[in-house]
Amino acid sequence: MTSILRSPKALQLTLALIKPDAVAHPLILEAVHQQILTNKFLIVRMRELLWRKEDCQKFYKEHEGRFFYQRLVEFMASGPIRAYILAHKDAIQLWRTLMGPTRVFRARHMAPDSIRGSFGLTDTRNTTHGSDSVVSASREIEAFFPDFSEQRWYEEEEPQLRCGPVCYTEGGIHCAAGTGGPGPA
Repeated sequence: MTSILRSPKALQLTLALIKPDAVAHPLILEAVHQQILTNKFLIVRMRELLWRKEDCQKFYKEHEGRFFYQRLVEFMASGPIRAYILAHKDAIQLWRTLMGPTRVFRARHMAPDSIRGSFGLTDTRNTTHGSDSVVSASREIEAFFPDFSEQRWYEEEEPQLRCGPVCYTEGGIHCAAGTGGPGPA
């Protein structure tokens, strides 16, 4: 993987997934989307997809053999999901805080206003997924957005988005004002 030289003030990218339990309920999906916007994330890319079981198995390979692995794979392949690439100066930590604890019981007691505290059903059907580090964010973004070049984004789009002005397109993506939209996926 090529090293990407970034400005110390550069925006950070993270992958955010909205799981099938939330995508199946349009009001919940819209509420989560609004929380993304309210917390001043820039939506770099967004797509909805049906995830094949094989893709789920590959993505969650690190959990293979754990008691929840098969249940998680089956659930994530059970219906449409929405994938986002989000940008913010501290995108990974901010998204993880906004999601709340993985375990819904904890989320409801420790972070009741979090996404999982508000909408999570079980530890598997907990509404969202988010990258836990810069390395995993790069790997996960590549899995969901194979045509997205992180290096090209940092060279071409990030400086324009960071320095503004920014517009929000009809397609639900942020772009530098006057550019007409983001670069290639």
